[in-house]
Amino acid sequence: MPKDRSELPPVEELLTAAVTGLGGVERPGQVKMAQAVGDAIESEEHLAVQAGTGTGKSLAYLVPAIRHAAESGDAVVVSTATIALQRQLVDRDLPRLADALESLLPHRPEFAILKGRRNYLCRHKMAAGMPEDEDDQLFDPREVSATGRMVQRIQDWANETETGDRDEIVPGVSDQAWRQFSVTARECLGAQRCPSGADCFAELARERAGEADVVVTNHALLAIDAMEDFAVLPEHDVVVVDEAHELVDRVTSVVTGELSESTVSLAVRRAGRLIEQGVADRLQEAGEDLRALLAVAPPGRVDTLPQSLGMTLALVRDAAFACITALGPRNKDKDDPENAGLRKAAFTALDEVHDTAQRMLDAFGPASGGDGAGDDEDMDSAGSPDSASSRDSASSGGANGGGTDVRSEEVHRAEVVWLEEGRGRIPPTLRVAPLSVGGMLRDKLFGDRTVVLTSATLALGGTFDSLSRQWGLRAGEWTGLDVGSPFDHPRRGILYVATHLPQPGRDGLPEAYVDEIAELIEAAGGRTLGLFSSMRAAKAATEALRERLDVPLLCQGDDSTSQLVKQFAGDPATCLFGTLSLWQGVDVPGPSLTLVIIDRIPFPRPDDPLASARQRHVAATGGNGFMAVAATHAALLLAQGAGRLLRSMDDRGVVAVLDPRLATARYSGFLLNSLPPFWRTTDPAKVRDALRRLTADA
Repeated sequence: MPKDRSELPPVEELLTAAVTGLGGVERPGQVKMAQAVGDAIESEEHLAVQAGTGTGKSLAYLVPAIRHAAESGDAVVVSTATIALQRQLVDRDLPRLADALESLLPHRPEFAILKGRRNYLCRHKMAAGMPEDEDDQLFDPREVSATGRMVQRIQDWANETETGDRDEIVPGVSDQAWRQFSVTARECLGAQRCPSGADCFAELARERAGEADVVVTNHALLAIDAMEDFAVLPEHDVVVVDEAHELVDRVTSVVTGELSESTVSLAVRRAGRLIEQGVADRLQEAGEDLRALLAVAPPGRVDTLPQSLGMTLALVRDAAFACITALGPRNKDKDDPENAGLRKAAFTALDEVHDTAQRMLDAFGPASGGDGAGDDEDMDSAGSPDSASSRDSASSGGANGGGTDVRSEEVHRAEVVWLEEGRGRIPPTLRVAPLSVGGMLRDKLFGDRTVVLTSATLALGGTFDSLSRQWGLRAGEWTGLDVGSPFDHPRRGILYVATHLPQPGRDGLPEAYVDEIAELIEAAGGRTLGLFSSMRAAKAATEALRERLDVPLLCQGDDSTSQLVKQFAGDPATCLFGTLSLWQGVDVPGPSLTLVIIDRIPFPRPDDPLASARQRHVAATGGNGFMAVAATHAALLLAQGAGRLLRSMDDRGVVAVLDPRLATARYSGFLLNSLPPFWRTTDPAKVRDALRRLTADA
């Protein structure tokens, strides 16, 4: 073991030791990536690496990350988008890697996982028995009873847990039950003021992370750490963003604000215990006005601010501010922890209502305008350039804008506001989000640290340009590297585009598509993952084909997704149909997955308010809105979906895209260049013959 940091072996030697210790085989792409990550860390230059499935990219970034931590004494943060990858890193990859490298480093590498504070049991909230935020009248007796049983399970578990981590509870508990025992970072009193601060699970997790060489977290917490005034993660100068293709969406979710009857009522319930009833009633009445207004408003993007909505938002804002003022100084009752906890919770809810209402008003500025054109069109007329309406939408008039030209306003407006319709007990909700998070990422994430971004899918259309723009990176500030894949895509897989089929329309799944799917599944003998652009299409295909096929056919929603994937992987004859989470979340190597069917190019929904606003904004600034937003979104999902096919060196099969536009539309080249280099054909007979041969060989 080296005595000091100057004796550390080079990255290449450490990687060889790691691969040998784990019983693997070094691959050229893995070596190339590890060298590039090490060089980027040393030169303090941002790096984007596309590493195909099977490359071994986790080791390729963990080895140079651990070496840097040993050399510098600073932690390296590894951020992922999914819990599955976090658990893989912490439970499997890092312990084995620490064993393999211990003799070559000054000390055994230490690692820790760190989640948002809401994921940890709050001892103070549990001990203080704080009143509940939820209105039990919203729930029927059966649901209240089920929640009560979960609450009892949490209380029993709380007496024995050493980490307070919600994920320890198996089976899991509902958000409704868990909220009774957790707080957000903004609701937390802080370790110094909280009577349970010395034993706080979240603080203990932070302490463990502060002593680690590698801290594993998620994109949301990474964004919070970068953008908030308070530090969440330990000191670090290097970040590795795995699953980087999801970074923009996850960060956008973190900075999206929402306002509804529920958020206002929560603030009223929390503040009403601490201030004069008349002041709280004023906020309650403003919330009721908001509820009545949103109940009759059409869902979708809000391009201009109606007078009634502007007045209601102002009422909500001012009433929330009156409650904040009535609460008095924020550090009042600092010597009364129980009352301080109630006040902090009230301030948090009121601040959210006040700031979100103000943010929505600010989004429209002194002059409002918008077009609304295309909002009611389907994917093909508003989401792709196949019609004149989408090409002209940036300057055409509409119901919301009175026919005014919105180009100048779209250049300056920084955020978009939209209304989501209610579902069940969830009321209609106003949301506000930035048109772009690139500026935030550039200033807050990339500004004073080295960032390595990696995924199996980063080079869209053959370049990194699309995603680098979304990240806010400029030319000369970063390097892009595609280390390829160990899979021989042209020999192991076929990309089939069904050019003989009609273009998909707005009236559900065409009968010709159902026939095509049936023929492909019969040739494959089951073994099919069906990826659909909507749950409606997935269910329609399932219902139609269960009557025609002799193979088991599962549909997302029949059971938990994890159970469905497990059942699908365990029986090669089984087929699984579903939508978005299956496009990126299925890893089934072996003969159970021979055929991936994609029903249509996954453009954003035309009524997706954020995507449509971003597309229009790009067009208003002189760019190609469709290519920058809709085509990039589709290319990313297509590449992720096609990537479900080859998961091991022995896998073979077919990716069948039923949408003929992938071969015929003028944007098809960009999409095709985003996909793995499979052998391509448009001949259905050749594909069915190939599937029959694969089935016979299985």
